[in-house]
Amino acid sequence: MKIDPKLFLFVLIISLFSCKGTAQESGTEKPIVEFGSSEIEKNGYPKSVGIVNDYGQIFSETQYLELTKVLYEYDRTTARQMVVVSIDSMAPYENITQYASDLGNEWGVGTKEENNGLVIVICKPCRQIAIATGLGTEQILTDEICNEVITKTILPEFKNGEFYTGITKGVKELIRRWN
Repeated sequence: MKIDPKLFLFVLIISLFSCKGTAQESGTEKPIVEFGSSEIEKNGYPKSVGIVNDYGQIFSETQYLELTKVLYEYDRTTARQMVVVSIDSMAPYENITQYASDLGNEWGVGTKEENNGLVIVICKPCRQIAIATGLGTEQILTDEICNEVITKTILPEFKNGEFYTGITKGVKELIRRWN
């Protein structure tokens, strides 16, 4: 039996909202997201584990939970979905922007009606980052704005090894400009 990824993501979001307070109070740990052949879908993409998919293991447990909370709150209050994905490899892709765009389409980020999703993909070993937007999002957050956020907000922090700080500042700047 194959589960529709959009349905899975919806159920996951609802589950996380209903458990949000308990997970933080009980000290629930960040899920281990090492992926091998069993976690990679037939299409070659990793399975989505939520709104933050830290396959590259660049965030601590606390950072993961804080970033997840910010992104879920933004999605809940605006119906705009922003997803952060860290990976160790984008093979067989050579272009991380195309990878991010295809991944966002495959996972169904954003609503189908509004096409209002945004995906940030970081490949630390590749030393690359991309922001891909749905067509509805691109009307506000143009490629120029996304590239500016990467170069002026995110990359300066990455150069200091501060991946969480860079992503957090980038997310906040994207939210500011998207509102």
